[in-house]
Amino acid sequence: MEERARSCLLRSKATLEQDIKASYLMDHMVSDGVLTNDEEARVLSKPTRKEQAAALLEVLLRKDNRAYISFYNALIRESYGDLANLLHSDLPLLSPEGERSFADGVSHSVQAILSEGGVPQRPVVFVNRPTLLNLIREKLYRLKNTTGWVTVFGMAGSGKSVMAAEAVRDHALIKECFPGGVHWLSVGQCERADLLVRMQSLCFRLEQGQSLDASQRPPCSVEEAKERMRFLMLRRFPRSLLILDDVWDSSTLRSFDIQSRVLLTTRNRGLADSVSGTRFEVPVESGLDEEKALEILALYVNGKPQKLPEQARSIVSECKGSPLVVSLIGALLREFPDRWSYYLRQLQKKQFKRIRKSSSYDYDALDQAMDASLQVLEPEHQDLYRDLSIMQKDVKVPAKVLLVLWGLELEEVEDVLQEFVNKSLLFRDCNQRPYHYYLHDLQLDFLIEQNRDQIAELHKKMVRQYQQFYNERPPNSGDIDSLYWYRFLPYHMAKAGLSKELYSLMFSLDWVKEKAQIMGSAHLINDYVEYGEILDKENSEVRLQFQEFLSLNGHHLEQRPFPDVVQLALSQSARSEVYRQALMHAQKRASRGQLYLDWVNTNNEDSLSRLVMHPHQGSVYYACFSKDGSKIASCGANKALRLFKTTSGEKLLELQAHDEDVLCCAFSPDDRYIATCSSDRKVKLWSVERGTLIREFAEEHEEQINHCQFTNTRQRVLLATCSNDTFTNTKLWNPNKSTSQNTMFGHMEPVNHCCFSPNDTYLATSSSDGTLKLFEVQSANEWKSIDVNSFFPESDDEIKAIVKCSTWSADGLRIICAARNAVFVFDVETSDMLLEMKTSRLSTVQYCHACPNSSLLAVALSHYTVELWNFETSKKKAECNGHLSWVHCVQFSPDGSLLLSSSDDQTIRLWETDRVHTSSAAALKRDSDVLFSQSDVTIVAPDSRNRLQVRTGSTGAVLFESEEFPPRIRCTCISRNATFVALGTEDGTVQVLEVPSGKTSLKLTGHTRTVHHCQFTDDGETLITSSEDTTVRVWKWRTGDCLVLVGHTEPVRKFHLLSNSSSHHLFSWSFDGTVKVWDLNGGQMLHNLECHKGAVLSCDVSSDGCLFATTSADRTAKVWSSALWEMTFLLTGHTDCVRSCRFSWDSKRLATGDDNGEIRLWSMLDGSLLKICSRDTKDSMDSFHGGWVSDLHFSPDNRILVSTGGYIKWWSAETGEALQTFYTMGANLKKIHVSPDFTTFVTVDGIGHLYVLKKVEGGSL
Repeated sequence: MEERARSCLLRSKATLEQDIKASYLMDHMVSDGVLTNDEEARVLSKPTRKEQAAALLEVLLRKDNRAYISFYNALIRESYGDLANLLHSDLPLLSPEGERSFADGVSHSVQAILSEGGVPQRPVVFVNRPTLLNLIREKLYRLKNTTGWVTVFGMAGSGKSVMAAEAVRDHALIKECFPGGVHWLSVGQCERADLLVRMQSLCFRLEQGQSLDASQRPPCSVEEAKERMRFLMLRRFPRSLLILDDVWDSSTLRSFDIQSRVLLTTRNRGLADSVSGTRFEVPVESGLDEEKALEILALYVNGKPQKLPEQARSIVSECKGSPLVVSLIGALLREFPDRWSYYLRQLQKKQFKRIRKSSSYDYDALDQAMDASLQVLEPEHQDLYRDLSIMQKDVKVPAKVLLVLWGLELEEVEDVLQEFVNKSLLFRDCNQRPYHYYLHDLQLDFLIEQNRDQIAELHKKMVRQYQQFYNERPPNSGDIDSLYWYRFLPYHMAKAGLSKELYSLMFSLDWVKEKAQIMGSAHLINDYVEYGEILDKENSEVRLQFQEFLSLNGHHLEQRPFPDVVQLALSQSARSEVYRQALMHAQKRASRGQLYLDWVNTNNEDSLSRLVMHPHQGSVYYACFSKDGSKIASCGANKALRLFKTTSGEKLLELQAHDEDVLCCAFSPDDRYIATCSSDRKVKLWSVERGTLIREFAEEHEEQINHCQFTNTRQRVLLATCSNDTFTNTKLWNPNKSTSQNTMFGHMEPVNHCCFSPNDTYLATSSSDGTLKLFEVQSANEWKSIDVNSFFPESDDEIKAIVKCSTWSADGLRIICAARNAVFVFDVETSDMLLEMKTSRLSTVQYCHACPNSSLLAVALSHYTVELWNFETSKKKAECNGHLSWVHCVQFSPDGSLLLSSSDDQTIRLWETDRVHTSSAAALKRDSDVLFSQSDVTIVAPDSRNRLQVRTGSTGAVLFESEEFPPRIRCTCISRNATFVALGTEDGTVQVLEVPSGKTSLKLTGHTRTVHHCQFTDDGETLITSSEDTTVRVWKWRTGDCLVLVGHTEPVRKFHLLSNSSSHHLFSWSFDGTVKVWDLNGGQMLHNLECHKGAVLSCDVSSDGCLFATTSADRTAKVWSSALWEMTFLLTGHTDCVRSCRFSWDSKRLATGDDNGEIRLWSMLDGSLLKICSRDTKDSMDSFHGGWVSDLHFSPDNRILVSTGGYIKWWSAETGEALQTFYTMGANLKKIHVSPDFTTFVTVDGIGHLYVLKKVEGGSL
């Protein structure tokens, strides 16, 4: 310290010891970094105030110039103006070295101006916020040529004061705008007498250096002080800046309305409205970003941000980056560096009193700073603010919700909210209309802590006010403000302890319908999971029924137009409460003429899926579990990455990740990051918590990147990628670096997949060159190479077997890979093949994954199926059916309890491993026939074990089940008297069996290839069959006599039997484009019509026999005259193969359906187009009907049309509008059987489920 400064302290020592309170001054000096916490503690250990003052001066005398200046500024800030005057004349100048350390590069002249003006020195720990700083300076430059106000506003602890002080540490700003100086005054909450003291202090400082005369006496009133300041600022400091820190009310601010240039910090945004002059505003964000906040903590503990413990991020997250809280905790950690977990717990437990002052902040603890803001409100407004204790973190609430809560007019609510916003007690999101409001996490935590004993009552008030306002009717779903109620009403009921109201709400199909339509099924599922404990006390079975209904139908509820929830619910078990409510609704609506279908045999058809999600518009190429199993990530053709909860499918994060298809995604071992790779040749790393891009790796791959995978353990985290590159197709990356760490050479063709061994020692790569290679991770050298192609003897050198993927056994001793339709298990050490598992020859294995805790292997197949195999015994254990297209990926959860699969059908299905594993039900095939007799139904169909089943009654009970047939059954039929069934097989054999005994009555041979269709005549004595061998055979089956109808040159898929009293004619059609008419009595061909250039796909004859229609792969339909045997109408307009047709019963209309899912209705009077059905939007399968329109039927009154495709739809034949949709569990429906009265409908879907649907009649239960 300079000698003159030291001498001044010694001269003034007695006076200073007598008057100062050391504890007040040391707060500022600790903040300036000139006094340590230990020194502060030693001073405070003295028993009396005078001894503390003496001890402080002793410490000061051993320090440098910076300490003297800091002590001087502290005296001014604590209103010891007369004592500061004693030191003013001997203020030292900083040396260049000291200046750099003290002012961080601010010039000497600027530092001198700031010191004299009492501007606080920069905190010991300071992190710059350049965007905010530049914004404040930009507003200050606006005061260059005019007086006015710059208001810096924000909530408590947001860093307003620090940034205001930092803004004036700028040489150019002071030189150009404020050459007269900068004067800082801390105002705070103060009575009028305290305000006068502060104004006197400021006047004293402004008058320093003037001669002592009468004008120097302190002003005696606020008004006199105001006039004194006006005179001083106008005459002595005409171009200076007055900084008023922490102003609370307008009356205080008006005392400084002296036509000067003022920078104001406050929590009340509207404060400057009470003064005259130009006004500018600068909002201060309530929190720092994570990077800045971690930097502050690191500076406090003398470390690096990346080296901080995990708790550091949690602390920043918990306080939302509040500069105050981060600084308070940082200062505490500087003294107690091992208390990270302790202070995190205090934050989480809302123990704000434990986070106490350790800086120059004006309040002893965080809760005091919060409470100070509340005390400025009027008492009634304090009560309204208390009601906000029930808000949730990060939830923005519209004013209309608070209108309901407070029972006020909307304008009154908006006025109250405006006051809260102006005082920084509440935040407003102006990006939404109407405005939405929210609390900072710290404000909400403080409110909850303050009102802990009243929280339940406040939630109850919210629920009662809602009930009174909406009067038991749910809010209008079209009102954006109603979203809050649909999202949070169950939350308020649960917090209020209103369990009865919660049961009534959550066990209501009406609530499910309304909420699902607005928010989707995932939010609802999450409610049943979150409040399951409460709901289970009422009825756990009902809770599970509603949860299962939503889990299995969620993908339908994502569709637009929104499906009929009542119809979806009618697919539930008859024992389900969901079904009971749906049936009541359906019966009531059926009385008003609406159409509903009851799946009467549903109890026999349980779904094995636990959850069905529809995360993307487009194929889902990959999905994976997080390491803790709580989240699922998915990616696909829509270029997006999506994260959602495993329990409910609720979306957590969605972002556009790449410019092209995203082919793979992978969680890091700690679940903090997720990597994505794409056909755009880029690899990116994302933050799971924030959804922000952490790193885009260098574009070292030149072709699309097929797969990415992190190491399994946290010891040495690496990311592997593989691509279609010729040489550099496998790379290892350190996630902290943008360039690759290693490249693994060996494959000369695309590498499709890569995966680390369980202990991360090896990396397995699967390539299109037909090999599986194992590389050492440490050295990146090739360790083993297995020629998988050699296990396919039929392969040639040019067409190698592509190795799609590989997976490791849990113990790491076996490596399993997939190629073509096979899966191989190899011993890692010897490379010997241990097992081979062959799937269907008609399918290819797309992916495989081994269970982490068992010998189960999941295999994804191109024929829409997931199979489970035991890779130790080479036996298939189960099939998971439900996907409607290729399955691209399968993966077990980390604990092996769940299995997910993703598909081209845009869905992800979640399966319970044990439930699927133990299921052994045989699925029916679609080659069925049905007999309707009075109220009974008889169904005949083959099953997946190639047995013939005959089922009867509306429940689908098995009447008869045959032994397994060696050749595959391809068609079935049943006689009119239900005593015989016939079947045709793949080898051309036809068999007739007795029902119900199952005894083979006759075996008919003659066809040389697959029998595609068979049918008994009405009397049951004749059986007609058509075949791949191009012939139709007419059998007198009891005798074995056969009439062969020869003429077609291509397979005959089907025929139509015409019977009347005078003749027996048969229409047959074929892929050869012809329709032939036969006389069944003699076998003569009566007519041979060349109808189409492409294959004839269907044919129908009008009920009066005058017309018949044909449809073709040539995209046309034709109508023919049965009298003239010539074409009457050519029907064009379909854009795909026309696969089905049907005349109405009055022969006035023809319906045609194509492979694009489009149905057209035509007039048979002139061949004109009447209507196009389902023209609004395509569904998830890029079709108007979920697939090909395979069958059509009119009702007897010709008013309704039923159609099959990917699901079943009923249409108004008059308007072409859809009347109802029934979503089957599987797609690709082949046909539907309709009862004569149009009340019963029977079909089998593509995964073997039988549907007996009955029309719901009006009435009551």
